[in-house]
Amino acid sequence: MNPFTAILDGLGSTLVLLFNALREIRTLPRQFGRFAEQCYLIGYTTLPIVAVLSFFIGGVLALQSGYSMSNFGTKEFIGSLVGLSMTRELGPVMVAILLAGRVGSAISAELASMKVYQEVDALVTMNIPPERILVLPRLAAVLVMMPIITLIGIIVGWFGGALVCEYVGFISLAPEKYFETLRRYTDFRDMWSGLLKAEIFGFVIVLVSCSIGLRTRGGPREIGASVTKAVVTSLILILVLDYFVTKALI
Repeated sequence: MNPFTAILDGLGSTLVLLFNALREIRTLPRQFGRFAEQCYLIGYTTLPIVAVLSFFIGGVLALQSGYSMSNFGTKEFIGSLVGLSMTRELGPVMVAILLAGRVGSAISAELASMKVYQEVDALVTMNIPPERILVLPRLAAVLVMMPIITLIGIIVGWFGGALVCEYVGFISLAPEKYFETLRRYTDFRDMWSGLLKAEIFGFVIVLVSCSIGLRTRGGPREIGASVTKAVVTSLILILVLDYFVTKALI
């Protein structure tokens, strides 16, 4: 199979998986336990690393922009730069990258193992659609948790920038001034844009990871290959979608 055919085959399989999962949406209330478990795995366990990374990204943004702006006497606008950058771009993109590396890889590994060891075939034999219990709860959970962890990451990044502005000597910008310009130039539309991006990225990551995991063929060696493929594909899609979503929202 040539690369172009493989891409089309993967796209078609992913869309069919999505359609089949949506057909089972009426069963979601009866799967609250699975849904809650996936919310915990996608949201709660990912939150600490999101907070740490976002804090230092905000700090680095403030440090780099402060170094440049201090030379031009415009350091009071660091808050607007950090606020807009974290809200519209870096916040949702970095959270999506973390989700792909941590959650997407785990999903593809679990489903690929179930496929290789014929557990998925056992579900089909018992007339239980795999999309119902393996895919739908994960898609629903990421739609709920992705905006929450992204919002927390954005706010933590803001405070990281504020601490750097206050305590780094060549910046020495008061938190009041930092947050004043941040509030002035960052509005609800910017926040909505960032959260919408995060929602799209998270949904695509989980869907692609489920699709690649369930399409695994062969032995145990193919499990690792599926994990690598899921992460790489997710990262590429994040960057491609980021461009088109940003263009649509501007």
